[in-house]
Amino acid sequence: MALKHLTDEQIRTWTREQKDRWWLENVWRGDMPQLTLRAALTGFLLGGILSATNLYVGAKTGWTLGVGITSVILAFAMFKVLSRLGAKDMTILENNCMQSIATSAGYMTGPLISGMAAYMMVQNRPLPWTQMMAFNVVLSLLGVLVAFPMKRRFINDEQQPFPEGRACGVVLDTLYTSHASVGLFKAKALAIAALIGGGLKFVSGENIMKYIQTKLLGLQAAWHLPERLDAWYFNFADKGKLPIPKLAGADVRQLGLYPTMDMAMFGAGGLMGIKPAVSMLLGMILNFCVIVPAMISLGEIHPRPDGTFSRIHVLNTWALWWGISIMVVAALVSIFAKPKVLASAFTGFFKKRAAGEDVVAHIELPLWISFVGIPIIGMIGVWMANQWFGVRWDLGALAIPLIIVLTLIAANSTAMTGITPTGSLSKIPQFLFGSLDPKHPPTNLMTALMCTEVASNASNLLMDIKPGYMLGAKPRQQAIGHCIGIFAGSLASTPLFYLLFLSQYKPGGNLQDAMITEQFGFPSALQWKGVSDLVAAVFSQGRSPIPQSAVISMGVAAGVGLTLELLRILRFRRFPISPLALGLGVVIPPDSTMAMFAGAGFFWYMRRRYTNRPGTKAHALWIETQEPICAGLIAGAALIGITDVLVRVFLL
Repeated sequence: MALKHLTDEQIRTWTREQKDRWWLENVWRGDMPQLTLRAALTGFLLGGILSATNLYVGAKTGWTLGVGITSVILAFAMFKVLSRLGAKDMTILENNCMQSIATSAGYMTGPLISGMAAYMMVQNRPLPWTQMMAFNVVLSLLGVLVAFPMKRRFINDEQQPFPEGRACGVVLDTLYTSHASVGLFKAKALAIAALIGGGLKFVSGENIMKYIQTKLLGLQAAWHLPERLDAWYFNFADKGKLPIPKLAGADVRQLGLYPTMDMAMFGAGGLMGIKPAVSMLLGMILNFCVIVPAMISLGEIHPRPDGTFSRIHVLNTWALWWGISIMVVAALVSIFAKPKVLASAFTGFFKKRAAGEDVVAHIELPLWISFVGIPIIGMIGVWMANQWFGVRWDLGALAIPLIIVLTLIAANSTAMTGITPTGSLSKIPQFLFGSLDPKHPPTNLMTALMCTEVASNASNLLMDIKPGYMLGAKPRQQAIGHCIGIFAGSLASTPLFYLLFLSQYKPGGNLQDAMITEQFGFPSALQWKGVSDLVAAVFSQGRSPIPQSAVISMGVAAGVGLTLELLRILRFRRFPISPLALGLGVVIPPDSTMAMFAGAGFFWYMRRRYTNRPGTKAHALWIETQEPICAGLIAGAALIGITDVLVRVFLL
């Protein structure tokens, strides 16, 4: 069924009261069940599971993946099966509310893999789990309070597209107005992909296989399928039968240059697309195959005490700086080179509207809740930042108005492009507060975390509200659902963070070395920490502690990032190289980059081959069902990957 919507002329000329009346008469579904107990429980459980996969993928890539459409399809299929057993099928609005809960939970991992992880690296001590969870929850709730006054403008009045939200609304409408086989086919594809991804990870999981074979079966030794695809070659090379590939005298394995069978990253590449994947691969090759070997040969990068190199050592002592530089410059240019976007973020918000009756007041979240709640919850966040992280009261309070400014920018970007520039916006408060309190790095980290987490949460909530608006849902109940998701995500991801990344840490040891491994690179946290180190050093010492050659590389990278981003803007995004993705190729482990490129390349080929064959099974599978397949690969591989780590922690 075609979803009803206003014409461009109506959006431009009607008052908000007229638009709200039209929506009530033509779209609103009245008292159709929405935030029911089963919707809340399903969203809570799916959100917890999907936040775990987001944590796993985020620690590898620095990204958090949207889980809305995945949760919609899973819930649809689940209740279709249950309905055949006598249960009542879930309504379209129950499913929509459920996805709002699940999506909210999935996004709770963002601070854990960025600002909080960076803080722990800088301070060289873990955060107490209670502080981590409480601070994350408070900032996310503040995001809900900030979002709803903006909802009236962005969604009710301007009818902004919010592309991912619109896509989720279309998927929901298709599932519930088409034949059930459409949704079940997508769910089946997702399940099969999850079994493939999880199955491969299961047989390649060293800890799982060791536990089964030695503990349960009593065998003397354990075998597991090598995840590294070049393992066969180096088996012969280590025996002297084949040469060991080297760059500047360093074994390529020490630089992380080996392909792996990582289906989670393969699926992430499919969601990412071919252009950024190519840029990431180019950045990886440029760094690890050209620049780093050259610097090793020139003596600018020294080996470790044992005479060997490692990817992490090379990254932390030299390469990280030019990678961060190109990303920071490109991110800031991408924001400030769009004056119309920035201007519209504020002019629309402060523009006086024609007076009229608030005809949707009975279903909207009352604005007084935001106006009262923002200063109260905001000051709780400021108190936490002061008591737990040593942020000065005045600087914490200064972050509150900056939160509103950055949320307007982030929401405007999300509304028009579907992209929330969280990483880009974080640099603004880091530089601002770092200059105001340069000798206390937690100040720039935690104030930036406050600003960007609220901006991100508010923008993502608006994205989740969009399908509800399209389908006639009650926004007040979606707000409650989002809050439920906040607690689901924090309860699932916080303890899991400690088990996955801090179980090997010993008090008094180097926390960064314990967290960053060949498996988990924490690229987002490294970027936050790198900017914090640079800001603190420059503003407190007036000089940089970075090697001179790395400083030169930063200057060159900044110029390249500026040039490439301007070319992208002038070519209206058709320019093939993304400087942001180029920098990510430096900080993300090469094996993850190669796996993502393989996934992006595979689905790019399938799209080119079957796009013009609508109605065929191949088109339905590889074009219409690409996202569920990728989500299934990620979920299956990530959940078994998490299980493999937990087996090591608890059973071995």
